[in-house]
Amino acid sequence: MKAYIVEKKTVLHNLEYLLNKAGTAPIWAVLKGNGYGLGVAPMAELCLQKGIRRFAVTELEEAAVIREQDRDAQILCLRPLTEPAELKRLLELDVIATVGATEHAAALNSVAAQMDTVAEVHVKVDTGMGRYGFLPNETEKILDIYRYHDHLAVSGIYTHFHTAFGKEKHTARQVELFHSVLDAIAGAGIESGRCHCCNSHAFLRFPEWKMEGVRLGSAILGRVRVRSGLRKVGICEAAVDEVRWLPTGHTTGYGAAWRAKKPTKIAVIPVGWYHGFTTEYGHDIFRFRDCLRDLLGALKRMVFRKKLYVNIGGKKCPVLGHVGMLHTVCDVSKVKCAPGDKATVEISPVQVRGMDIVFR
Repeated sequence: MKAYIVEKKTVLHNLEYLLNKAGTAPIWAVLKGNGYGLGVAPMAELCLQKGIRRFAVTELEEAAVIREQDRDAQILCLRPLTEPAELKRLLELDVIATVGATEHAAALNSVAAQMDTVAEVHVKVDTGMGRYGFLPNETEKILDIYRYHDHLAVSGIYTHFHTAFGKEKHTARQVELFHSVLDAIAGAGIESGRCHCCNSHAFLRFPEWKMEGVRLGSAILGRVRVRSGLRKVGICEAAVDEVRWLPTGHTTGYGAAWRAKKPTKIAVIPVGWYHGFTTEYGHDIFRFRDCLRDLLGALKRMVFRKKLYVNIGGKKCPVLGHVGMLHTVCDVSKVKCAPGDKATVEISPVQVRGMDIVFR
């Protein structure tokens, strides 16, 4: 038996914390990636319990799930759409569209005209992320969206930060660029609509930039690189498969990376890298400094022998050898342990697969 357990009270705690911190600024709950892997429906339900009725998604399937739960919720699609069939579906679901290029606006305006309706849109400004959005110097194109599309109603404008978890100066520069666009819109005598720019890390680090709304995803899961009162959401629970003693000199796992220096009692847990344990994203950038940082990190782990652990009976049990595809071996020499006992394994929800997600 194994499952990924999500404690509802932990999610609700995080939502309460974020609502208090946001004050009068509304929260857009970002449920992209199927609710960060936890499921759109249960996550939306918890948000609705706390009175959050604004959501952001990237797929219309996600929007459809939320619309079934709340017909009046405001749902923003963060991914600009251009395919007529998708645009028609977006309008049927009453989803707010993102417009980040003249082509996006033209395609949506055309479909809305055919359906004899007006599409609500937010304009996206690319201040450095490099995906979707008008460049800050394309103010005339942005103004055209407000002025010349009879079947579009602009109710908001936003940008997205690329390193809000890093150096403040980079985020401050993006804020500056965004404000330059807002100033140009105001200078033209046009109401920009609701302005929002903060993602989770930006909001937690720089709440003064929350403007007229914040888009929070990872913060709801409590999985951020900022000290806060948030709690981590999600833990893998599995039953111990096997407990036995290995003699001195015996090895375990592929590559025989670990060898017993003395008789060792081991437990086998049916969770491995396939399920998301020890897998890590973010190693697809090949700048010299990134490669060097990864190398130094590996050396640090080797020198200081940073261990992985599985928790059994409230005790941290060191992982022995390599984590396998479907199994992990750990040392339980000092732990009372038997097959069937519960083990917990730390896995990020976005990396979980091969097991049920259970809310309780």
